Amino acid sequence: MNKLKILLYLTVFSTILSCQSDDTVEAIRIENTAKLSDIIANRTIENGAVIACAASDTSNTAIVNIFYYLEEGATNVQFFETNTADVDANDYSNYRKLDLPSTALFEGFIYQFTRPFAQEQWIIIAFELDGEVKLSNPIRTKNITKPTVWTDVVTVDHEVSKMPKFLWEHNANGDNAIYFQIVSTVDDGLLSGTYTFENQFQYYNTSNVVLNISEENPLELTVDNPYKFTLMDVSEDNWVNTVIQSIFIAE
Repeated sequence: MNKLKILLYLTVFSTILSCQSDDTVEAIRIENTAKLSDIIANRTIENGAVIACAASDTSNTAIVNIFYYLEEGATNVQFFETNTADVDANDYSNYRKLDLPSTALFEGFIYQFTRPFAQEQWIIIAFELDGEVKLSNPIRTKNITKPTVWTDVVTVDHEVSKMPKFLWEHNANGDNAIYFQIVSTVDDGLLSGTYTFENQFQYYNTSNVVLNISEENPLELTVDNPYKFTLMDVSEDNWVNTVIQSIFIAE
């Protein structure tokens, strides 16, 4: 698969997750709810058009957070999942609708579904835009076999004032397809959201950025102010292998 195509299917994120714990998670069976294949029948659809990914929670791997980027004008966001991972992920008859609330992150830049998963499954996020049904690529949850690793280990190079350069270990936990970086205020006000294939990003130098989903000219950093850097290492099947979160002081 073309890497840029993969990129358009990926995203978001786990920065301000604070989810409930549940030590007795039970599987949610959804055989009697609507099939995705029925919902999109006789509709114009676009596959891979919703940027979405998933990560296990930092404090409870039984909890999975599913993130998606809601395009301006999009309506009728819907969540679909299979009952098991042992099905054809591209067969929409395997997906059933589950009514879940979503919450806004980073001032509405990203939205998040959260729910417990007792077993691994496939997920698709859908919404309607311009008369079409937009679908994410299938997201493979791996909270049991490969829970997301959370860390604060990142190198920050302040050689250029107000333009810190972030460097991290490449493919630290294997299965990397792309990296998603967010620079924000400490209270999660979004400054930039970018994707790179390389294990480095400089604020705000877009020479190695393959997709920019934030403003072209973000706010200039203020010297001596604290900011937050978030990095998501995403696999081709849209599972977040690693999350890096670190507070830095602009120089």
